[in-house]
Amino acid sequence: MRLRGVRRSSNIEDRRRAGGRRGGAIGGLGIGGVLLVLAIGYFTGLDVTPLLDGEQQQSAPRELSQAEEQAGDFSASVLATTEDVWAQIFPEQIGRAYVPPVLVLFSGQTASPCGGASGATGPFYCPSDRKAYLDTQFFATLAQRLGARGDFAAAYVIAHEVAHHVQNQLGILGQVHQARQSATQAEANALTVRLELQADCLSGVWAAHVEGLLEPGDIEEALNAARQIGDDTLQRNAGRIPQPHTFTHGTSDQRARWFARGYESGQIDACDTFGARQL
Repeated sequence: MRLRGVRRSSNIEDRRRAGGRRGGAIGGLGIGGVLLVLAIGYFTGLDVTPLLDGEQQQSAPRELSQAEEQAGDFSASVLATTEDVWAQIFPEQIGRAYVPPVLVLFSGQTASPCGGASGATGPFYCPSDRKAYLDTQFFATLAQRLGARGDFAAAYVIAHEVAHHVQNQLGILGQVHQARQSATQAEANALTVRLELQADCLSGVWAAHVEGLLEPGDIEEALNAARQIGDDTLQRNAGRIPQPHTFTHGTSDQRARWFARGYESGQIDACDTFGARQL
């Protein structure tokens, strides 16, 4: 992805120099076992788990490595592209103004209104404060452990979390939250799958509008990332037989297809996963 000359977003809250926090968070963002470590783009839900003001330990401020500095610059530039794209798309396609989210960069652990966050949770979006959270060391996990290499795979991670913010602005997160309240666990999981696949599709819409910044192979990197983080692939890689009733993000094939659908159309309307008979 050609980011040289692309501005860096000012909507960055960098907590990495502050060091990590230990303790204080109750509940949290987990989806269980090894999938907690491997899942990407986890939607935390609208049930806010309060944070206790209990005893916390704050490590001393630290210097960032060159790799961390570069990851921060990369994230800020990618976020800027999402701001420009959605600021254009919202008025054109839905007749509304776009209000961008804040991206919180952290290292190790941090706190959010949706619970404690750690590198193990993977990137996530908290609708309560309208912020996306990212441990930039996850980029290395994405490439080395999940087999999703390339800068555009990393950019897709950020675009996916911003897509959850788009859903929040469109009122979709609230509607899904309400529907989940009276649903069985299997039904709630199925709703979350549709939510996540829609975020993948919206990520594809973003990709369609940054074509001038794309390099050969970028879209293939994003599609590969989508496949590597499908529920079925993650469960197989964890040594488990895939259990569809436990899926919360969709299969590898579904995630790649919905990203491709958004990319090929460039339209929000193409991402109606809730109206689709087949995913």
